[in-house]
Amino acid sequence: MTTYSPAPDARPEGNPTYAPDGGPTLAQQIGAFAEHCATHGIPPEVTASVGQRTLDILGLCVAAHRLPTSAAAIDHVLDQGGHPQATIVGVPTKVNAAQAAFANGVLAHSLDYDDTHLPSVLHPSASVVPAALAAAEHAGASGELTSRAIAVGIEVAVRLGMAGYDAELGNSVFFEHGQHATSITGAMGSSVAAAMIYGLDAKGIADVLGITASMAAGVIEANRTGGTVKRLHCGVAAQAGVTAAQLVKRGFTGPPTVLEGRFGFFQGWLHGQFFPTAITEGLGQEWSVPGIFFKPYPANHFTHTTVDAGIAFREQGITPEMVESVVVGVAGSTVRTIGEPIEVKRTPDTGYQAQFSGPYAFAAGLIGGGGLATGLDDYSDELAQDPARRALMAKVDVVADEKCNDIFPFQFPAVVTLRTTDGRELVQEVLTNRGGPARPLSDAELSRKFADNVAGRVADDVAAAVSTQVLALQDATDLPGVLAPLSTFITDTEESK
Repeated sequence: MTTYSPAPDARPEGNPTYAPDGGPTLAQQIGAFAEHCATHGIPPEVTASVGQRTLDILGLCVAAHRLPTSAAAIDHVLDQGGHPQATIVGVPTKVNAAQAAFANGVLAHSLDYDDTHLPSVLHPSASVVPAALAAAEHAGASGELTSRAIAVGIEVAVRLGMAGYDAELGNSVFFEHGQHATSITGAMGSSVAAAMIYGLDAKGIADVLGITASMAAGVIEANRTGGTVKRLHCGVAAQAGVTAAQLVKRGFTGPPTVLEGRFGFFQGWLHGQFFPTAITEGLGQEWSVPGIFFKPYPANHFTHTTVDAGIAFREQGITPEMVESVVVGVAGSTVRTIGEPIEVKRTPDTGYQAQFSGPYAFAAGLIGGGGLATGLDDYSDELAQDPARRALMAKVDVVADEKCNDIFPFQFPAVVTLRTTDGRELVQEVLTNRGGPARPLSDAELSRKFADNVAGRVADDVAAAVSTQVLALQDATDLPGVLAPLSTFITDTEESK
């Protein structure tokens, strides 16, 4: 592998540039970077991270079959018909590549259990991985090229997301405008991944970005007032990426200044408020991919360190009966998500509401559960309404903490103070997130999460074999064969044999 270094004349020969400094445009620089990686490879630590993220996404796709929205999305795709080009997880009938990318993207993001980049708060793998796998099956691509494409697609999504992150504001400008950056930049990253797999050169990859910018979308009003539309976002992004790459392969072109232009991507979405160096600085030398945070627990990421604090108290021998009161200190801007209104957060009616509850997170950690300490089955409607958990949640307050404010949004820390019934005051400071660079999940832990997510649908020995193959995705010579065991699920009868 050689290291990519942007050159002043990185634009394809004969393709005029409209960049202010006379050099290649942002899209052209991304195109040159992607073409280089397709040909020359990516760093070993990035390759390893791609295998982990692909395994994580496939497990989530299986687990998401429990949701009625997943059935609706799959039924919609199957109703369209089309050529059998790629696999939908859990569906034996193959569909065309763009539709497979859509369905798997919907599945991947529906449980809010997919990885998160900080501080942009993007979930890049849930669109890029489905897009790349669908294109790879269709094109007959090797595991090596697929791995490289996923890496570059995720990197592009994150860098475009960070171009919209305002450090002074401490938040994404996309979010300030009510836009879901996950699906907007995810579509762009998905398109680059698909373009690489379909064999497009630097010029073609830049064109794909130019096409996808007219497809990328996502509005997050559902976070405020409800609706299940957010579950569609990564599916639409993945579908857009595959479609755009296919259209460019057939001759469509895009504007070279699609990103920075007067009527381009950043003007259209962010009214021109963006930071271009986030896209280009260190491109090819510094990779974001290995540092993206995995979710060890199936809940809003702001709650994870509170779960960890509960686990730590449990390991010290604290039981629910010993708890007099609990104060969960978190970054002030997260209180409204996991602590307000506190009466509602203490009494979630559904497992979904429990995923966004600081009091429930503490209870789940203290009581313990499946997976990597809490799993999907620990966020059920029944447990959300469990009298014992509600009695514990009634003792929990969620407040802003200055130490946490100083760390957020690069981590989602918690300082949890517990007073026991015998008058002791115990404190747990969890200042870094499990699953991030400071506390990474091992291959074994990610395989355990995968096994937990596919339990009851994929036999244990099959899950173990899939884990081994996907973690070594770059070595796969038969990608459809790797995915085939996940295209059908076992029945209760088969499991009992």
